[in-house]
Amino acid sequence: MLRTKSLFVLLALVLVLPLKAALQPGFDKQEYLEMLRIIATFSENPASTFPKPEHYTRIHRSPAFVMDNMYDLWYNPAEKAVAIHLRGTTGKAISWLENFYAAMIPAEGSVQLGNGQQFAYKFSSDKRAAVHVGWTVGLGYMVNDMKTRLDSVLNSGVRDLVVVGHSQGGALAFLMTAYLRQAQLDGKIPADTRIKTYSSAGPKPGNLYFAYDYERQTQNGWAFNVINAADWVPETPISIQTLNDFNTTNPFKNAKKLFKKQKFPQNILFRYFFNQLERPTTKARKKYEKFLGKLVGGFVEKQVEGAVPPPFFQSSNYVRTGHTIVLYPDAEYYTQFPESDTNFFVHHMFAPYYHLAQKLNM
Repeated sequence: MLRTKSLFVLLALVLVLPLKAALQPGFDKQEYLEMLRIIATFSENPASTFPKPEHYTRIHRSPAFVMDNMYDLWYNPAEKAVAIHLRGTTGKAISWLENFYAAMIPAEGSVQLGNGQQFAYKFSSDKRAAVHVGWTVGLGYMVNDMKTRLDSVLNSGVRDLVVVGHSQGGALAFLMTAYLRQAQLDGKIPADTRIKTYSSAGPKPGNLYFAYDYERQTQNGWAFNVINAADWVPETPISIQTLNDFNTTNPFKNAKKLFKKQKFPQNILFRYFFNQLERPTTKARKKYEKFLGKLVGGFVEKQVEGAVPPPFFQSSNYVRTGHTIVLYPDAEYYTQFPESDTNFFVHHMFAPYYHLAQKLNM
């Protein structure tokens, strides 16, 4: 339920106090640490010793939506900034299905969510851009509720938004940022709105062309991808690059025609070696779509009445996105967070990220 009193306080402060450009481009260590403190408040089992947010106060917490996603709105009265925090993976099966539903779909289109809901989305205007279907669906269930809250915030005069999430929430932060920036380009939110993003421990959200467009729009210091180098989650989903993932102008496009012009036996050998390289990746991409698209999508359909899998984009070339800030473990780090064959998330949770972020010399 919306914290009405807190929202009224926000509106009063915005109307009474002059606005200033609170958000500045560039990675801010203290700003990221505050975002981690916000992130930790959404943990199902938060550590009692984890520091609490120092500058932001929560003004809204959403209900859990169909895929068990939730979001918070936080307000910083000193800087007139609102943080949009997107929760990461929970222990529920549907939340994990969202991660494994890893086929790609075009970065602009529409998804039939179920229960009569339709999500028309636009993350990029590049027709070659593609994104993760599961996280698109997860975001889709939240968008209408988020629009209502954000419209109220923006109508109050707030112009500084910080999008933040950890793990699955980091993936959603990529997509939410792209969604907001496209809405801004289309005139649906004020042109002077400043949007800054901290994706923490986020996996790869889409293909190279999505990344190009995302980075083009945020490259002046407005979006960061913070990664612990010991964490396996940012290495997912598994990437499969085929020859179809290259730009239109490339030396592979007409390779088979060129081979035919070669003399025997070079023409036979070149074609053989080329096929040995091309066919396995193409076959792997098709299997990827079959198991992590159609099969997992079928499980989602069974749990969400009326959901219809969208047409998939024929690529699985997932890449890292955004300006990357690397948290690099040292020997002292591994004494506190040792490698483990049983605790697969030892390097992924809030504590190791907070520990390493405090050591950043920037």
